Amino acid sequence: MPNYQLLVNADDFGRHVLIDQAVKRCVEDGCLRSATLMPGGKAFDDAVEVARCHPELGVGIHLTLVNGFPVCEAKDIPSLVTKEGVFFDNHVEFVKHFLKGQIAMEDVRRELMAQAAKMERTGLPLTHVDSHQHMHMLPGVIDISLDVAASLHLDAVRISRTPLFTAFAGMGQLIGRLGLFTLSELSLWKAKRRHFRVPDHFEGIVAGEAVHEGHFLHILKDLRPGTTEVMMHPGTDNEKLIPACDWEHDFEAEMQAIVSPKVRRMIADKAVKVVNYRDLK
Repeated sequence: MPNYQLLVNADDFGRHVLIDQAVKRCVEDGCLRSATLMPGGKAFDDAVEVARCHPELGVGIHLTLVNGFPVCEAKDIPSLVTKEGVFFDNHVEFVKHFLKGQIAMEDVRRELMAQAAKMERTGLPLTHVDSHQHMHMLPGVIDISLDVAASLHLDAVRISRTPLFTAFAGMGQLIGRLGLFTLSELSLWKAKRRHFRVPDHFEGIVAGEAVHEGHFLHILKDLRPGTTEVMMHPGTDNEKLIPACDWEHDFEAEMQAIVSPKVRRMIADKAVKVVNYRDLK
């Protein structure tokens, strides 16, 4: 019989208490067994408490270089922050500076090592690394990210290998996926060369659309043998989270998909094993 493993990961854990509440519910009532904690998130301490109360939840590090708050003092990482002392708004702004040679790799290393140290101080048994808006897969940044993981004795990493033409929604999305696909192939080669474990398949949003119940059921219907990671961003209240995160995303739809009785029934019917990064071979 084929071996099907489902790894649902909640990104942005610790960014907002309403995200933390969604993670808690999705662990207790759904198929969520993995989440990545944002070291500079405003609700970091709340997320740590949720994780401590739910040891079945594997917790990784959501390395953050954009759209959030640094752990280091702004003066120590000047190439990574705006005049307000926060990260650039999004991956587009970061990549613009990166391509112009304005991102200092020593600043990247200093910040990501500080994020790792903050996570280590929680005492949580960490599982893996990934990143906010996939920034860990940029050339040079992937090498530092793998170094950060190794410094914590972690040997698992997300590689966001999204199929180019799945749910095709125009040239803008295709261009974004082409760039991500290219970075993922390079990152996968580097990760495998250093003996990092990586899920066999990756599913999830690229251009902002939510993994609603129907989409999740489609993923399960076409599940391939091996471990499939589904990247999710659940939350309990769109009205509050959209302005707080400055992102037009249906957080509630993703939470409802994770706790959906239909989803849980299909998981049982297909004899799918729900796992986290600890279970990767």
